[in-house]
Amino acid sequence: MKIGFKLFASLTDYLPPGRQGNRVELEVEDGATIASLVARYRLPERAVHLVLVNGHFVPPTARATRRLAGGDEIAIWPPIAGG
Repeated sequence: MKIGFKLFASLTDYLPPGRQGNRVELEVEDGATIASLVARYRLPERAVHLVLVNGHFVPPTARATRRLAGGDEIAIWPPIAGG
């Protein structure tokens, strides 16, 4: 199944070549979870701060069990400091 996968700020360095900006379209297996995508792209756990699926927040406790569906859009942000 195909999903959209967006990484923001410093996490964009973890996207594969051939991306368009900060987004890639991925083919993932049925039953894939947010945690499996984080592992697949070797994102540092401490850098995975804000996760949205189709614009809805997914808390850290649900990321290992939240199964993805075809057409989902996943967006991940690292912690961001500002002033």
